[in-house]
Amino acid sequence: MRKNIVAGNWKMNTTLQDGQALISEIVNMVQDEVTGSNVEVVVCPPFPFLTTIGKHLPSGGLIHLGAQNCHQKDSGAYTGEVSARMLQSVGVEYVILGHSERRQYFREDDELLSQKLKAALAAGLQPIFCVGESLETREADETFDYISKQLKDGLFHLSNEEFDQVVVAYEPIWAIGTGKTATSAQAQEVHAFIREQIARAYDAEAALNTTILYGGSANAQNARELFSQPDVDGGLIGGASLKSRDFTDIIKSF
Repeated sequence: MRKNIVAGNWKMNTTLQDGQALISEIVNMVQDEVTGSNVEVVVCPPFPFLTTIGKHLPSGGLIHLGAQNCHQKDSGAYTGEVSARMLQSVGVEYVILGHSERRQYFREDDELLSQKLKAALAAGLQPIFCVGESLETREADETFDYISKQLKDGLFHLSNEEFDQVVVAYEPIWAIGTGKTATSAQAQEVHAFIREQIARAYDAEAALNTTILYGGSANAQNARELFSQPDVDGGLIGGASLKSRDFTDIIKSF
């Protein structure tokens, strides 16, 4: 059966000292307040802090280390880039790929992301692959066509065995950093559509076992309702992951 996951994307925020204070608070709160093992927690700090933040994580897999991106090549003359193999060597287990900000600001397309997926999987990382539509696409009633193309071109080239390692995140771009959030019904509708596309591309078992996260400004106030939807298996959390109290409350929403 699929896992429930709450992943915190710190984006380009915190200093090393701020990050250490934040992760210490999160670890203490999670250890004190989160009971059972029905949710997996992932934190994705900026690249320079990965090793240090990783050392703050408790043994036993309570909280996992993730990265926000990786390069598609294993090594080489790519100044300023970080490979999946490098990430794996410092203890990273998950990597976010295809985040809307990467697609928008760095012009990452599905062809490039398909290469990054292969690199991440080859290094033993679990990709969190993001898809989602803009406000213009939604208002034009083209959400399903747009997401279907993202899945087909960026993700569905993987073999069944490779796809089993992938987490999908739906992030309605119009709800990121805008204060707007998709209703639980809107989120469920798209998550169910994504699961249906997975079943068509692979099989019903793959669809049933795939974790699909919601990534559109989920917070401590709306997480419980969002996570109660049958096809919403957790969240890719942005701003709220920078507040230990809010992030812990989101984790406790299952």
